[in-house]
Amino acid sequence: MKTASLALALLVFTAAGSAVAAPPEPQREVIVPAFAHAIANVPGKTLTALVVSYAPGAKTPAHRHGQAFVVGYVLEGAIRSKLDNGQEVVYRAGESWTEQPGAHHAVSDNASATEPAKLLAIFVADSKEKNLVTLDKK
Repeated sequence: MKTASLALALLVFTAAGSAVAAPPEPQREVIVPAFAHAIANVPGKTLTALVVSYAPGAKTPAHRHGQAFVVGYVLEGAIRSKLDNGQEVVYRAGESWTEQPGAHHAVSDNASATEPAKLLAIFVADSKEKNLVTLDKK
């Protein structure tokens, strides 16, 4: 009986220990559509905007935006960004950047571990393009 109890206790301890040892999943961004409008003087193109909110320390995995031209505008807090092989840059509320079609967004995250951040992502893309964010395959 003591052996069975000891074995059960060891099993519970080991299971609990392995659960604690696993690294936590990083917190992800929250994306909310803002608007989408066909561009009247550019047939076949649509202007789409998304509000991207980051809790403190939240990140977006590396990704691409297909053949869309993108403008990122920081609404609140500070966003860390790295495009292709460029330098990491921190953009603060009121600042913006652009992404050329096909660019690789290697880093996109909240630059603060204590304050939230929010950006407006504006896309000029083919009207038929419905998937504006493609995460890198792991």
